[in-house]
This record gives sequence, structure tokens and C-alpha cells, in this order.
Amino acid sequence: MNQVGQQLTEFSSNLCISDLIEAQAKKNPDLTALIDLGNNPLTYRRLCDRIQEIVTQLNAMGIGCNDRVAVALPNGPEMAIAFLGIACGATCAPLNPSYRAQEFDFYLSDLNAKALVIQSGIAEAAIEAAKKRKIPIIKLIPKLEGEAGNFTLTNEQLPHNPKSKIQNPKSDDVALVLHTSGTTSRPKIVPLTHRNLCTSAHNIRVALNLRESDRCLNVMPLFHIHGLIGALLSSLSAGASVVCTPGFYAPQMFSWIEEFRPTWYSAVPTIHQAILARAEANHDIISRSPIRFIRSSSAPLPPQIMAELETVFNAPVIESYGMTEASHQMASNPLPPGTRKPGSVGVASGPELAIMDEADHFLPPSEVGEVVIRGASVTQGYENNPEANKNAFTNGWFRTGDLGYLDSDHYLFLKGRIKEIINRGGEKISPREVDEVLLDHPAIQQVITFAAPHTLLGEDVAAAVVLREGASTTEEDIKQFAAQRLADFKVPRAVLFMDEIPKGPTGKLQRIGLAEKLGLTASNPTAPKPEFIAPQTPVEAKLAEIWSKVLGVGQIGIDDNFFQLGGDSILAAQIVNRVRDTMQVELSFLIFFQQPTIASMALKISQIQLKTVESDELADLLADIESLSEEEAKKRLE
Repeated sequence: MNQVGQQLTEFSSNLCISDLIEAQAKKNPDLTALIDLGNNPLTYRRLCDRIQEIVTQLNAMGIGCNDRVAVALPNGPEMAIAFLGIACGATCAPLNPSYRAQEFDFYLSDLNAKALVIQSGIAEAAIEAAKKRKIPIIKLIPKLEGEAGNFTLTNEQLPHNPKSKIQNPKSDDVALVLHTSGTTSRPKIVPLTHRNLCTSAHNIRVALNLRESDRCLNVMPLFHIHGLIGALLSSLSAGASVVCTPGFYAPQMFSWIEEFRPTWYSAVPTIHQAILARAEANHDIISRSPIRFIRSSSAPLPPQIMAELETVFNAPVIESYGMTEASHQMASNPLPPGTRKPGSVGVASGPELAIMDEADHFLPPSEVGEVVIRGASVTQGYENNPEANKNAFTNGWFRTGDLGYLDSDHYLFLKGRIKEIINRGGEKISPREVDEVLLDHPAIQQVITFAAPHTLLGEDVAAAVVLREGASTTEEDIKQFAAQRLADFKVPRAVLFMDEIPKGPTGKLQRIGLAEKLGLTASNPTAPKPEFIAPQTPVEAKLAEIWSKVLGVGQIGIDDNFFQLGGDSILAAQIVNRVRDTMQVELSFLIFFQQPTIASMALKISQIQLKTVESDELADLLADIESLSEEEAKKRLE
């Protein structure tokens, strides 16, 4: 058992969130717990009082231990206090306030919520869903004056039917319920007990050596395990303070750093990249407001971003590995003087951690398999989902769904989500490996590699990229860059240039389902073949000749689909090369994903040729004008 695990053996017994807060209040009652952007700080003594007030109010409404209370509130001290108070008196179920009515309807029904807490003007769609389900609504009304997070709770629907006795929660009572993302299946309910949450908070406290003098700037959403435990509860377990922001807002980040002087913050990689994009303009603030460390979690941090953060902030970057089912943290890189390994999520930091193959055998160092965990912070199972639990647990070990390996020093290196691995005709490709190669391209600011559907291969490699400000490059240049560093089958067959890559609600890039969002679809090979239409133009005729030779098909109509004719990415490359050689036109591979017919390709070629002709004619005209007098040149231009 590692050092953190040894410290947790005694710690995790019979502990609740209320015990954790009360311990700090008794020790240092006047220390600051929560800081608002405008109001007075909230001390640990007053935080204890506020939690008890909420528990009492809930009991007066007939709500007690293990009753589900859904919460749809914006980030801020009100949400932080509401979470703590509801978790200590009932079971808190935070929901993303930006959900649509249909999503709220699903989650409120799935949770069997006894009440919904909302704030006027926020999450109005939740009210509609709650009324439909006859779920009582509790209104949270912030008070503009006074200490951070000052508010009242009111309701007009719950009868005054108080519990006969306030029930103090036990360590095995459920404090928090969250849903999995549901990217590939119906979202699953993850119940987390007081023991789970307090254990994980302590894991993080120990791994980061958090102390009373620390101040966390929380920019992560408080409807997600990262913000709730990784930033909020871990800080409170150490007697430290938390600056409760409205959420990440890039233009304000450095102002907050200068005003509140945090010692650390925790975020996902996309937020770190957004911060780096503004770092140069805020160099003076960074030098005046030193940070003790920066933490990254919830998604893989590219080594390039880690190195740039450390250089810019002159502080260590600690990458951690967490997930909802583990109450957040499972592994973490150590602080100096410990070794931080770029590309690794560190060593086990609380739960036991191992690598298992598909036959349930444990694997030795350096062998890739599924990451499995067990320990006091790990959920006992999904709610009302025996099939998911059967697949997720093996002999008491929870299967994370992540591929990875342990090196000889027991550092964990992740290879990607099992469901995200690209299976290109039997060749297994880690999208994270391709990401890290493409991020070395000088023009690329952000990248996400993902599986694009392919009729014959099953899946092929695609990448969406965001370029650095002022930078330019081409799809072919990026592919050549990748081809010099990756095996041919790993090189993206399609590169999409975007202003912004779609993200999930917590800021994480989402590979699964991205191809569909971006309109990359493979044609159905069983679909009826279109009526034959012969080539009508010289360009179509030349393309039909090229396609016929490459595909080995005698007669091809201009509306026939490339993939239905047996095309794949290798044959697509041959067509692109032949078009370049015979027609002096450079085509993008993307055309085979979006317009895989001769008619569409001929139109694209004609457009390119027209632009080339117009460009050549303009160049000839400008050359002639240079030899003319000013008056003659003006006439020619007219």
C-alpha cells in the first residue's frame, strides 16, 4: 500500500462531510473558508452554521437523509454552500444549469428527485420539467449584502411536515449522486457516499500537500466531480480557502489571479490552453502573483502544454487522474522534489491501482491493459444497473475503461479510453498518440484526433485542428508532418480546420460522436445504387477513367459512391495522386468523406482550375501594367 493509502486506513472510518467541516471550524473558526468576488469572506465557523441552517430547513420541509434533492445553480459560493448543506442533510444531485428541458426531464425522472433547488432567472427549463413531474421547487434567493454565499431558501409546494428528529448522516449514507456522461449509452447513476467523498478529498490534500495557507481559485463547474471534490472539498479538508468564481472566463482569469493571489488552481487541458493564449499579455501579473503549483485533471494533458505552463508560471504542473466513479482522484504526479513525468498521470494516490487484461489477469510493468482500481473512494456500483455493474467490476476491482500501463517506477501512462481507440481495419490506434505528434506542428494550437466511419475499414483516422493566431498551414502539410513521425496507418486521412473544437459541459474535448457532429459519415454499402449517369464533361470523363483504373470497375457513373464501389483510404490516396499528375490539381482527402462522387469531385476540380486561370490572368495583367505609363495603366485597369 502506498503512503497515501496508509494515511487513509484510519482516516476513512466513520467520517462524514459535516465532521470534516466541523473539525476545521473547531481548530480555526475564524479562518476564511469561501471567498466571493464581491461580498465578505465566509469563515469556517459561519460555514458550519450555514450548513446546519440548511439541514434544519430541509428537515422542516420533510427532507432528510438519502432523499434526493436536485440542484441547478450557477457556479459561485451559493452553489458551494448548497452542495455542502444538502449533502449533509439529504443527498445532493447537481445538474448542469444549461441543460435543455428534455435533458432536465430525463435527469429529474431518473433521479426520482424529491425536490429541485433553483435560482430565479437560472435554469428556467428545469422549472418546466419539475412541474411536469410534480417535483416541488425550492427557490434559492441570494442576499446581496453580507458574507459570501448568503441566501435564503423558500418553497410554496412542500408541506410543513418536519422530520420528527434530525438524522445525522452516517459515513455510508449517499451524499452525492452524479450521472456518467452517457456518450455511448444511457447515462448511469453513480452514488457516492460520505466515506467516498471524504476519502478522495483527503487523497488530494495529501498528494498536493494542501495546508491552511493555501487558496484555490476554482474555475471548474460545481455540477462536476472535479470542481466539487478536486477543488472545493479537498481545500476545506485542509482548512484552506476557495475563491468561488462564476466559472472559467478567460478575459477575467488574470484579474482574479492578481486580486485574490491564489496559490493554485485546477482545470482541464482546454482551460490551461486558453490561459496560455493570454499569458504573454499578462506577464506582469504572473510575476507579481506567484502560484505554488497548477493542477490538471479530467482529460489527458499534452506534454507540450505541461512544459509551456511550467515555463510561463515558473511553477510545477501536477497532472492527476480522476473519474466520477472514484470520487475523482485515483493517481497523481508528486510535487517537487518528487519526480513529475510528462505524459504520465503519476502514481496511485489513494485507491489501489493495477493493470488487467481481458481475461482478468494482472499485467506486469510496461504491458498495456485496462486500468483497474479499488479502495474507499470508489463507488460500490451503479444504481439499478446490474448489467453495467457486472461489466464494471471484477473480483472487487473496478474497470475504468481506460487503457494504460505502469512503468518500472509504478507511474501510470494512459493510452486512451477503450471506446475511443480507433480500429482501422484491425490496426488499433491511440488518438492521444496522434494528438501529441500534431501538437508539435508549429501552426497548431489545439487538436483532437477521432474515429471517422469507413465502410470497408470500419473506422479511419481524422483530426480537427485549431491553428495558432496568425498561423497558416495546409491539410497536406499537416499530413506530411504526421507521416514523418507516425506509421502510415496512423496518419489522419482527413484534417478539418476549425475556429473552435466542440467541447463537453466541463470543457473536455469529446472524441466519441465527434465525426457525426462534424458531418463525417460513411455511405451505407447496402444502399441502392443510383441510376447510371455517364460523364457529361471532359473533367468528369477523365475522373471516370482514373476511378475505373484505381477501383478496377468497368463502368462508373458520375453519381456512384466511392465507398460503395469498394474504395478505401489507400485507393483514395491513389486517386488524389493521379489527379495531381494528370490534371495538376491538388485535392483534399476530405472530399472522400463529404463528396465521394465523380460529379462532386469534378465540380471541385473545375472551381480550383478556374481560380488558377483567374490568378494567372491577373498576374499577366499586372506584369503588362508595370511596363505602361500611369495614364495607360489606369485605362487598362478600368
